Amino acid sequence: MKTKRKISVTVSAALCIIISLCMYLIVPRYFSDNTKDKSKNDNELISHYIDVGQGDSEFIEFPDGKTMLIDAGTDKYGETVADYIKKLGYSKIDYLVGTHPHADHIGGMADVIEEFDIGSIYMPKASTNTKTFENLLLAVQEKGMTINTAKTGINILSSKENDYSADILSPSGSEYDDLNNYSVVIKITYGDSKFLYMGDAEKEIENELIDSGADVKADVIKVGHHGSNTSSSSDFVKAVGADYAVFSVGKDNDYGHPHSQTVKRWKNIGAEIYRTDEQGTIIISSNGSDITANAA
Repeated sequence: MKTKRKISVTVSAALCIIISLCMYLIVPRYFSDNTKDKSKNDNELISHYIDVGQGDSEFIEFPDGKTMLIDAGTDKYGETVADYIKKLGYSKIDYLVGTHPHADHIGGMADVIEEFDIGSIYMPKASTNTKTFENLLLAVQEKGMTINTAKTGINILSSKENDYSADILSPSGSEYDDLNNYSVVIKITYGDSKFLYMGDAEKEIENELIDSGADVKADVIKVGHHGSNTSSSSDFVKAVGADYAVFSVGKDNDYGHPHSQTVKRWKNIGAEIYRTDEQGTIIISSNGSDITANAA
């Protein structure tokens, strides 16, 4: 009987090893802090401009598997954003950025924070007394996290090996009358390709960036403030010189976004125009030199 029991235990142990090995080979997400293979995204940086109606949300996949989410639309789009990221195969967002405390940018973030493992959170030193902002702060608190203050000069992440960096160009720390101007402006560089994310920054910030000598040159821009006529001044558009201009706007929105003159300015410099109200989610990728843009 002792011999049979020993053989039975040995067989069981062997089966456990085989099953574990199969799971490792077939379902690697159980052995990683993220569900997606983190080795490489085919050496590409991929920027997803998620259609969240009249709001903003951009999800960036870096070539080494790191991820960043900038904004998450209004509260009704929280699950939409979360589902979109899950379908890409991720369970973790390494860097979460709330550009400024307006509902159409941070409304869905509470859901995102609850659904994902979050690495670091960045937001400007600006606040409101809205329920939306309160829900976001509560979600952060319940997760046991703290918010890093986003300001000019901060490098959020970089990799010499993979030749990329993500840097904050604004806010500078000045005080503004409009919350839009506290927007976190982020520039991501991958090889020779440059992506600019403007949040709702308006002409006041555009002028600040130009006057400060900041390098705003970019191949791709997420146009500020949904293409409102309060952003995209002629001088700024020329300084950026983008080949691709993405407008995150809601179909038939009440604000008249994007403004026809704003669209015209970007077209006049030769930029290809992409709009979430007309094309849905936009995906723009770069291998470090060549850029490809498509509707999802």
